[in-house]
Amino acid sequence: MKPINPFITSGYISSEYFCDREIETGQLLTELINGNDVALISTRRMGKTGLIKHVFNDQRISKAYYTFFIDIYATKSLREFIFALSKEIVDGLKPFGRKAYETFVSTVKSLQAGISFDVSGIPNFHLSLSDIQNEKATLDEIFHFIEKAEKRCIIAIDEFQQIASYPDKNIEAILRTHVQHCNNGRFIFAGSQRHIMGNMFLSASRPFYQSVSMMQLGPISMEHYIAFAQKHFDKSDKTITREAIISIYNQFEGITWYVQKLLNTLFSNTPKGGTCSENMIAPAIDQIINSFRYVYAETMFRLPEKQKELLIAIAKAGKAERLKSAEFISKYKLSSASSVQSAQRVLLEKDYITGENDVFGIYDRFFGMWIAENW
Repeated sequence: MKPINPFITSGYISSEYFCDREIETGQLLTELINGNDVALISTRRMGKTGLIKHVFNDQRISKAYYTFFIDIYATKSLREFIFALSKEIVDGLKPFGRKAYETFVSTVKSLQAGISFDVSGIPNFHLSLSDIQNEKATLDEIFHFIEKAEKRCIIAIDEFQQIASYPDKNIEAILRTHVQHCNNGRFIFAGSQRHIMGNMFLSASRPFYQSVSMMQLGPISMEHYIAFAQKHFDKSDKTITREAIISIYNQFEGITWYVQKLLNTLFSNTPKGGTCSENMIAPAIDQIINSFRYVYAETMFRLPEKQKELLIAIAKAGKAERLKSAEFISKYKLSSASSVQSAQRVLLEKDYITGENDVFGIYDRFFGMWIAENW
């Protein structure tokens, strides 16, 4: 179905609404087809999910493989990981007919009580976390299914670094052993926390050391985005200036989701026969921020004082360096280096801020703009 707005901000529709990534698509396809597992690393909102689903949509993959995509960002344990993986496999097998998902149900015996069939023979997933009694046994059964499945399988696990925080013992070693002996499955381990992902796959002391091909995902080039945006405006009898696209791209450093979100709003605000120019960008940003203002206000209300103070300081700085330095503490009237360190740790854990090479920023750029404007 053709979308009303061609600038997609959630999910994947088709290659027509997917901007560029030709080199990355080719690289990922080549790795998977040639039997390699891949660690795909980038900052969040750069478009990892879109790239993976774009590759899954390629006929060389969609016709020859079962494909499964799970996001484990919200999972806190191996049990929750297994729950997410099981549900995705059941849902992912539905288009392939009864034989495909019945093979899964008959193989993963420990989950049979949580899966039923309607009058049409379509499986329904009624599993709850409490139904997973023996995590390791269920995991064994899932990998046994992958190994005996009629088609080769590709399993993409987004925010894979999350497993490093699970309380379960030796989880990396357990998963590595299963992956290593799974000849019928290929895996994409996608992650946004570069230092954790780097340690997992590049440290000689970790189970996944040198077990994958590494891919770094950077911004789509500005020229490709200019051509992509102008093409879709033109198709709808609208125009967007080159200067407007450049302004959006530079302001958000080419991060895919923000560029798409602004283009989506600007497309909506531009009438047929009209032209979108640079002077429309600031009102569009205000429109987006205004739609989130209640969420932002509630978030700030719930933050403890020290965390709130540091968040405000980072928002006002834009790019904040040396947070514990006397200069930074004095400039933004913070309490002490120890309180900054404590607040910084929690804000990083909650994903309110991001940090790389001792440079910190607000994870949600629009949230950062709202804070800087209102606090």
